[in-house]
Order: sequence, then C-alpha cells, then structure tokens
Amino acid sequence: MDMFEIVTDRSTQQGVITARKPLDYEAKRLYTLKVEAMNTHVDPRFYYLGPFKDSTTVKISIEDVDEPPIFSRSSYLFEAQEDTDMGTIIGTVMARDPDAASSPTRFTLDRHTDLDRIFNIHSGNGSIYTAKPLDRELSQWHNLSVIATEINNPKQTTHAPVFIKILDINDNAPQFAMFYDTFVCENARAGQLIQTISAIDKDEPPGGQKFFFSLAAVNPNFTVQDNEDNTARILTRRNGFNRHDISTYLLPVVISDNDYPIQSSTGTLTIRVCACDIQGNMQSCNAEALLLPAGLSTGALIAILLCIIILLVIVVLFAALKRQRKKEPLILSKEDIRDNIVSYNDEGGGEEDTQAFDIGTLRNPGAIEDKKLRRDIIPDTLLLPHRTAAVPDNTDVRDFINQRLKEHDVDPTAPPYDSLATYAYEGNDSIAESLSSLESAATEGDQNYDYLKEWGPRFNKLAEMYGGGESDKDC
Repeated sequence: MDMFEIVTDRSTQQGVITARKPLDYEAKRLYTLKVEAMNTHVDPRFYYLGPFKDSTTVKISIEDVDEPPIFSRSSYLFEAQEDTDMGTIIGTVMARDPDAASSPTRFTLDRHTDLDRIFNIHSGNGSIYTAKPLDRELSQWHNLSVIATEINNPKQTTHAPVFIKILDINDNAPQFAMFYDTFVCENARAGQLIQTISAIDKDEPPGGQKFFFSLAAVNPNFTVQDNEDNTARILTRRNGFNRHDISTYLLPVVISDNDYPIQSSTGTLTIRVCACDIQGNMQSCNAEALLLPAGLSTGALIAILLCIIILLVIVVLFAALKRQRKKEPLILSKEDIRDNIVSYNDEGGGEEDTQAFDIGTLRNPGAIEDKKLRRDIIPDTLLLPHRTAAVPDNTDVRDFINQRLKEHDVDPTAPPYDSLATYAYEGNDSIAESLSSLESAATEGDQNYDYLKEWGPRFNKLAEMYGGGESDKDC
C-alpha cells in the first residue's frame, strides 16, 4: 500500500521508518511490515559462508487522537434569487467528528465574512438562511466561512468556504444613459434629427438587454424613432420654431425592457429653441444663452462680484481704523482730570474765576521755579529768599501751604514795593444788589420768625430756636 518507507541512516547505520500517507485510526489501527537488512560490502573470501542478509517483522499500531470535524465537501456553492424572503433556507452544510467517540458538532458563521449580517446558520443542522433582503445590484456574490466546532472539545474547529450567488430578477426600470442637452434650430425642417438617445438598466437578463422607446403622448412638434439597437432618434415634425414664442419644449419619452415582469420608466427631454447659422451650428438660445458670446460664464460673473464686494469691505474697514487712530481721546489720564479743576465763585452774583491751579505743583515742591526778583523796582537789600528743604511728596497739602505762608511772611524781598495796587470791592459791577451788613440784623426785634410755626411740624425746632417765645422775652 506504500503507507511507509524505510531509509538507512549513514551515520548510525540504522533503518528509519517514516509514513508516506496520512494515518487514520478509524480506517486501520495495525500495520505489519517485513524489514530486510543486507551487508553490501562483503569480502570475497567469505562468499562461501552464505548470504549476508537478514529479515524481521515490524508491527505498527496506530493510536487514536482527537481530530477536528470534517466537512462533507471542501467548499459549497449555493444560489439564491434577490427577491428571496427573509428566513428562506439557501443551503445546508454537513460535518462530522471522525473520532470513534463521534462528538456532536456545532455550526457558526465567521462574522468577518458577513459584516452586514445578511445570513444566519442553524447551529445544529448547518442550514444557512437569509436574515435580510438580498439585492443583486448591491452585491452579486457573498463569500462566507462556516465554522464547525466539536461540542465536547471546542478547541477542535474546522473552516469551510461557502459561495452564494445572487440570481437577478427584473426589478429595475431602464432609464436614460446620460443627461441630454438638446436644442432645435429656429430654421429646422420637418424630419430633421436633433438628438440620439440611449438607455441603461441595472438588471442583467439571461438573454441580454433590449429596450423600446416611444412617446408618452402624441406630440405635434417632435417624434421618436426606435433604432432597434437600444437607441432612438428624436426628429422634428414641423418646419420652423420661434424662440420668442416658446423657448423650451419638454418631451416625455417612455423606455421599457423585454424581461419579465416588464419594467418601464418615463424620461423627459428638455429641448431648447436656438438661433443657428446656415450649417446648423448653435449661436444663441434664449436670454440665458445670450451671455455666452461675451466670454464670461455665470460662475465667472459671480466670482467677479464677490471679489468687488470683498475689496469694498476691506477699504471701508481700513478707513474706519485710520479715522479711529486720528481721533484723540477726550481724557488723557487721571492727572488731567485732577489738575484741571475749574472753580466758580458766585458769591458776588455773577463773578466767576476760571483760573485753574496745578495741584501737582503743590504735591511736588521741587517743581516750583525759583522766585524771581522784580525788575521794575530795585530792592534796598539784595537778600536772597530763605528756602527750606523740599517737603516729602507725601506731606499733607495744608502743612505745605502753611509752611510756604510762613516763608513769605519772613521774606524781606516780598511785596509791598512802591508800586500801585488797585483793589475792587466785592460785588461791584455785578447785576445783583449788594448784601446788607451783618450789623443790620443784630437786634432781635427787627426780625419776626413766628410764621415758622405755621409751616408744619417739620419746622417746629426752627421755630423754637428763632421764634419770639415768652421765655426769650423774660430773658
């Protein structure tokens, strides 16, 4: 049976028996071999002693091991129509345990080969059935892998490929093969060819595709002529067209196939009326086409307008930023608010003093310029004013003013000099009248405040203070 072979190991001069074919315990458990050994290098002087060889019997016993399940086929091929209902059995796979124990087998699908989970398998009998609708236009073939596993020993598994072919049914209607930009010249003649159309279909019938073309309704302007080769011609039925009257015609065309059940669809051709030259070349079609000779398409015009708008926005923003930079703030700093206080004196009835003083100078004595001598009068003695040390910045303003006042009181160079000084009385040149002197109201009898009691409880305290009561008269 040529199940085994024996070779001589040259280094050890031993015979090595090896298996030439797979051994199966369930098929045959014991093999009996006859092995012969012979001396190939014999001294001729000893030929008379007889043959220099010997033989023996070798028995080989096959041991049983746990083997994985074995499928009935190396691969499986099934077919299913694309209109198959969910739950329909596509086919069945079979596997068995070759061991004598004959462990039961469990079937599963390798989900890496069925990511969309279109199929399922019965774990006990290996029946493959649909879990989702089948669509040949999406996938014509499904290649699955079925796993057979021993229940008693889950480590023993076997894979088998399963190929499922989806059969086509006529469930798609034919349609135009492309979008057709069709036009007819104003000077066209009856029977003139203006367009050739064709169709496509996602289905693939066994006998090949065959399409039929016709008009959905009789049209007085155009007709369809079937070429019987899955194409058709669009012809005019009258002479002359006027784009100013009708610029566009819509022509419904019915396309049907020859498979069962028959599928058909209606496609609409848009036919524009255009002005053409003598050779029939289009020159212009309605108002939309009049823009073409200018050399600019609609997209180009839109792009130009967008660029202009962007430039205008940039110019406006630049001008606004430049104007804002030139505009000075109303208030420069906090010191400007503090150092420009305007005092108004309305005591005289109209006089105002708008001369501002610099409080920063009061807080920084070092900033005051040295007192200069008057040039219009020569002083008797050229004595320099006595200046005290600078006052620290944190000195109170009142102390600082008192110190300056004291310096000027002892300063020999301070006025008065022999110069003319003019003074004005308070209230002169004012639209308000002069106030009476304080002595005019010194006596209590001149004033009567009894009327304060009539003003209500809020003026009782004031009436007690200034009213002419009995207690006051006694005093």
